[in-house]
Amino acid sequence: MSDENVRDDPDEVVRHRGKKGVGVSNEREIMTWEIFGKASRTLAEMVADDGYEADMILSIARGGLLIGGALGYALSVKNVYTMNVEFYTGVDERLEVPRILPPAPDFVDLADARILIADDVADTGHTLRSVQQFCEGKVGEVRTAVLYEKSHSVVQADYVWKRTDLWINFPWSDQDPVVRRAGVALDA
Repeated sequence: MSDENVRDDPDEVVRHRGKKGVGVSNEREIMTWEIFGKASRTLAEMVADDGYEADMILSIARGGLLIGGALGYALSVKNVYTMNVEFYTGVDERLEVPRILPPAPDFVDLADARILIADDVADTGHTLRSVQQFCEGKVGEVRTAVLYEKSHSVVQADYVWKRTDLWINFPWSDQDPVVRRAGVALDA
């Protein structure tokens, strides 16, 4: 992957030291709503500048929902779908393998479609890879766009706003939930 599809803007990075978790550095990458707006626009410009015209954006829930919607608006793509994949169960805690949760998208009549998979982060890359594999043979072309990519990811996304190996606090998940549900991890 070439670095021309990665935008690093150190002026936009906010970092702080938080409580140290098991296996996780106490230094965090902080994405604010303002940074998200700029990052999502930059990511869309990267896709457009590359000449990729997606027919559909497939957002990986939950973290990819907002970036998928933002890319849909910025790239004038109305077909924005969601695929729910369970992998993380907490901070740096995950299932053995990602699980695609129902309902899964039905790709009827999309054999020639160009799909852009959107997610917030390619951490291990296993979630992104499972969605790519789900799409294989069902659509014409698949590319991936993420806000963040970590160096140990098994997938190198086609479009990356920033690379980091820090744990990332996103504005949609950095506060305690309003409703707590049994079996739902706070930071996953």
